[in-house]
Amino acid sequence: MRQLLLIIAVLIVGIMHAEPIRVVSYNAENLFWPERDSIDGKPLNDLEWTMDGERRWSFTRFYNKIDNIARVLTNIGEWSGVDIIGLQEIENAECLKRLSNRLRYKEYDLVHYESPDPRGIDVALLYKKERIDTIRTKAIRMPFPTRDILYVSTQVDKRDTLHLFICHLPSQLGGKAESEWKRIAAKQLLQKEVDSILVINPNAHIIIMGDMNTKPIQDIEGITNKMISLQIDNQGTHKHQGQWTCLDQFYCSPAVDSISSAAIYNAEWIMENDDKYLGLKPKRTYIGFRYQNGFSDHLPIILNVNY
Repeated sequence: MRQLLLIIAVLIVGIMHAEPIRVVSYNAENLFWPERDSIDGKPLNDLEWTMDGERRWSFTRFYNKIDNIARVLTNIGEWSGVDIIGLQEIENAECLKRLSNRLRYKEYDLVHYESPDPRGIDVALLYKKERIDTIRTKAIRMPFPTRDILYVSTQVDKRDTLHLFICHLPSQLGGKAESEWKRIAAKQLLQKEVDSILVINPNAHIIIMGDMNTKPIQDIEGITNKMISLQIDNQGTHKHQGQWTCLDQFYCSPAVDSISSAAIYNAEWIMENDDKYLGLKPKRTYIGFRYQNGFSDHLPIILNVNY
């Protein structure tokens, strides 16, 4: 009896000390290291984003960008810090290390793989070592040269397993219809991964996050796109020719969907006036080739999970 009471007490204490998990996904837009990079000795197509390139991408401008992105993440995380940060358009681990060092909460670790993207732009994960342990990681390779999908199996507070997928799906460059097959192929890979997890554990905790490069729709079975309800007039994460779209999205399995809420971080200080189409738009680092020391052309998205 005494042993049973002790077990119950431990469980109660664990529940009382459980804190919500704050997850952020952010397309940092062209966060390049200012020197030429290469994969397996082969130079990447990143000359434009170097000190000798057309944009004069110096270390001063690089650290300005790092400080700006860190400022956004720090404001979202407030005093305790964001627990899980999924990033897109990061060139390499050096960028990630510099970024994590600029955050108010310092104890982050990272997961990153070099992808076959021609420009060397990758996805990555930063996570708080205090709360998150990694169990398994892998890069899910596409059947064509582009960013990998990053998979990370984690454990939250030494208790629950949380499966994470960080994505930056192929863009609409060359036309939406002409490029649609690439995004369909990526979603098919995601569907296969989700199915393989849910068939073993229907109550598994799964979060897919990232820049999907299309408006939010319900196109992966077994999980919910949290951003559909946020795709309303004059609201989104990316603005093109006056139109807002939620390109950045969270998908959650039922076990996460029922205990979570999603939001777009649209603080005015990371925006600027849209003189052509009126209203506001995200403040970018460059407009064309004109440097303006901004943040990104995307707004970050937040998922609060009430564990």
